[in-house]
Amino acid sequence: MDMSLLKYLTLDTVTPDLKGTNKQEIIEELLDIICRTGKVKDRKAALDAILAREHKMSTGMENGIAIPHGKTDAVEELVACVGISKHPVDFNSLDGKPCRIFIMTVSPSHRTGPHIQFLSEISTLLRSESKRNRLLEAKDAKTILQILAERP
Repeated sequence: MDMSLLKYLTLDTVTPDLKGTNKQEIIEELLDIICRTGKVKDRKAALDAILAREHKMSTGMENGIAIPHGKTDAVEELVACVGISKHPVDFNSLDGKPCRIFIMTVSPSHRTGPHIQFLSEISTLLRSESKRNRLLEAKDAKTILQILAERP
């Protein structure tokens, strides 16, 4: 994997312990993590963009992964975070199964490149069942980052 994932993820934007119990709570919690980076000028605009995208079609993928994302002028560059939940959360996934691995990105409205690349790297990375299982067992942000940094 090229390092662009790690360009966007830091110990501060990765958590092994999301508390939310439903889709809305998880989205808000992930957005709070992203907002703590100081790179989001308008939390409400970012939230609206993410929820609008979610309303069009759920970002709950398969294999327990969801990638809520939105495009908004509230950010000037792609901002991302990763959260793991100890409890399965219903995210209206494509395969009908609940999610425990969440990757959120918020990116500028006018730029698609970094956003598409990030999502494509995430999906490649998470095809591995053993990698997903290790993420679910990770106890801290450092471990999550190490797993994400490994080559497939």
